Amino acid sequence: MVDAVVSVCLERLFKVLVKEGNVLLGYRDQFQKVQTDLQYMKSFFKDAERLKRKDEVLKCTLADLRELVYEVEDILAECQLLSDSSGKLLHGFSPIKVPSKYQMGKRLGEISEKITSIRNNILTFLGPLSQSIHGNAQEDGPPRWSSPIYDHTQVVGLEGDTKKLKDWLFQVDNSGILSIGVVGMGGLGKTTVAQTVFNEKEVELHFEKRIWVSVSQKFSEDQIMRSILRNLGDVNVGDDRGDLLKRINQYLLGKRFLIVLDDVWSEDTSWWTRIFAGLPKGIGGCIIVTTRIENVARKMGVQEARIHQPKVLSEGHSWSLFCNVAFAEHYGTCTSTELECVGKEIVSKCKGLPLAIKAVGGMMLCKPPYYREWRRIADHFREELTDLEDNSVMASLQCSYDELPSYLKSCLLSLSIYPEDCEISKDQLVRWWIGEGFVPVRNGRLATEASEDCFSGLTNRCLVEVVEWEYNGKISTCKVHDMVRDLVIQIANDESFSGLSAAHRRHLGLTTDIKEKEMVTSKKLRALISTSKSGEVNKIASCVGSKFCDFKYLRVLDLSKSIFGVSLASLLDKIGNLKHLTCFNLNNTHPLTQVPLTLEKLHNLQILDLSYCQSLRSLPPFVMTFENLLVLDVSHCGSLEFLPRGLEKLSNLQVLLGFKPAKVEGGGSRFSELRSLSQLRILELQLTRADEIDDGETDALNGLKEMQILTISCFNSFESDKVISKLEKICPPMQLHELSLKLYPGKISPRWLNPASLPMLRYLSMCGGNLAQLNKSFWGNDETTWKIKGLKLDSLSHLNLKWEMIQRVMPSLSTVHACWSPELTSFPIEGVGFRGGVWKQDRNS
Repeated sequence: MVDAVVSVCLERLFKVLVKEGNVLLGYRDQFQKVQTDLQYMKSFFKDAERLKRKDEVLKCTLADLRELVYEVEDILAECQLLSDSSGKLLHGFSPIKVPSKYQMGKRLGEISEKITSIRNNILTFLGPLSQSIHGNAQEDGPPRWSSPIYDHTQVVGLEGDTKKLKDWLFQVDNSGILSIGVVGMGGLGKTTVAQTVFNEKEVELHFEKRIWVSVSQKFSEDQIMRSILRNLGDVNVGDDRGDLLKRINQYLLGKRFLIVLDDVWSEDTSWWTRIFAGLPKGIGGCIIVTTRIENVARKMGVQEARIHQPKVLSEGHSWSLFCNVAFAEHYGTCTSTELECVGKEIVSKCKGLPLAIKAVGGMMLCKPPYYREWRRIADHFREELTDLEDNSVMASLQCSYDELPSYLKSCLLSLSIYPEDCEISKDQLVRWWIGEGFVPVRNGRLATEASEDCFSGLTNRCLVEVVEWEYNGKISTCKVHDMVRDLVIQIANDESFSGLSAAHRRHLGLTTDIKEKEMVTSKKLRALISTSKSGEVNKIASCVGSKFCDFKYLRVLDLSKSIFGVSLASLLDKIGNLKHLTCFNLNNTHPLTQVPLTLEKLHNLQILDLSYCQSLRSLPPFVMTFENLLVLDVSHCGSLEFLPRGLEKLSNLQVLLGFKPAKVEGGGSRFSELRSLSQLRILELQLTRADEIDDGETDALNGLKEMQILTISCFNSFESDKVISKLEKICPPMQLHELSLKLYPGKISPRWLNPASLPMLRYLSMCGGNLAQLNKSFWGNDETTWKIKGLKLDSLSHLNLKWEMIQRVMPSLSTVHACWSPELTSFPIEGVGFRGGVWKQDRNS
């Protein structure tokens, strides 16, 4: 992965040499020489990354180069710490550090010579520059698609499989529990079949309780039972096995239930025998097991007549699935006979396996639609098939990885630290990527926006699976197919990104069973990330203590969802030692009552996430001195009254969540300070009282030209009339892309919520509150109609709306999420009057 490491280093060198040249402490010429050598070699790396798998000498040479580049980054970071942007020594710089400064310069010179030597020798490994390099010269530019374009909910060629399973499900009698097995090789679509059936509306209505359990290769009986209970809404982490099974029985007693056990490997099924014995019988329950091993299904009680083995996709279905992905821009239609010829050749090598087809389809979606480029990739795929003994799934995944832009390779390898079947938060990922510099920021793009593009780059290539969508088309959580994960872990281990070699790895997942030895030996760590599975709590063992504070070059520290086994104050007491820290995540951390004061030393901080820290009472004033801060998240911090004064100093802030303006006499940041945040892209505003916004401050949002997403939440509005009056005067920026109103206290929507005032609005959400009708201005006129694509109406018990009215003023509407709003009438959603649902319109209609 030397190409990705070099790309990050060059990005940082470029920034420092151009914008912060005075911080180099006399090493400018040496850094420029390193930059020149790396820039020259960068054009060779795409070939080198592939060839090193066959050439051990080249592999070792690139590994040496990777370690040297990491050292260059570390020295560059030290220079930035020792000087401010004027080149002056920072306050507190001690003369004792002068010898270390000399040693730093000497080491940089040695590194520079070694890199030059590698540059001079690299052609002996690679020979003439290949044609493929020139075709990828723009790989570090903007992604081809900067938002999700492929609809992951589409299923092709599995209609017969799903019908067969549904027929079995609805034949269940009340004499016992029916067990069904879905058996087949990896990448065949077993999980997709089970998921499709699980999510069918008929199935949802038939079974009162539906439970999905991902069974990893490493699991315990307790974990399986706790996962079942989490599906049933019980997150209690206590009790022994007997009590867990008793609670499961109580939840399911007298109810029809469906349990899916996905991806079972172990042939020792004694754990399931015990759980099965404790399930209530005679009520129409059903179990679906997906596994690669037929004997596993049999041992879990599946009869021969109820084992289904999905077949590979037919030639026609294979081509259809490929087109849905590769030509998603054209709604699945191939527009070129030349590309169709090459595309069918590629698809034929996938042997009907959906995972392989989607991987190559996603790769082609993100490539220019030129015959020469497609021909090159077809040849690359053929070579990989030869090297991997005709394993079409692994060949397609390896080819997809090889063809990634360098910055996306780092993003993909970050998935290697998460446990099997873990649901991964998109926000956690993209903030990590920003903090570590994986995200290239070019042409004035904001880092937070560019990071979203990187995530879309992986989803469009079908390298990550979507777990949860939001109404606005955004993805909130994802996971990794086990075969993708196998490849990612292998590469991450080989490249010392993460993995088995504790002495060399740069990234480590923080889990409940982490050992002190792992922490002590991982001295080169750049990122330490909490990787608890969804619904689990990560309890950091006392033996770990504050070991992470010894990691001199740590950039990203994520302790989210943690309950500490030691005093939190003592654990974070040395956090100020992490001078290079750029991303600090304490999301949902307990018991956090105040930010550690040593945090004041972290002047490089770009991301501070304190969300869901319900006991957090205040933020120290020094947080407002972090000039590099891009993201400040204090959402869902119920005890936090306001932010300290000085918000206007955070001129680079792009995301501000949970902002509670201080009252006039409160002494904290006022609403008017938002005017200075010219880079602000996302704002979540929380209002309680009318005096939190003065009459002279209501225009504070007008000049925020970068703002795209605005959420306004109103809480405890005992003086609702005054709050409504103040909200009427706050007009969001005209370029707003997404608006969310939560617990709006008024009965009529604000006048500014109309298509003329918000012509660029694409997504609108209204949740809770007293809304009974929409202002007359909302409906526009013959010349002004909404361009909204996604609409969410949630818990609006008084709002009376007809579908025909919405359809008339929102002709571009494609997605509606409506629930718990009994006065909505004639909506195209089954049961909307009493419960709700989601309606999606086909883009072709």
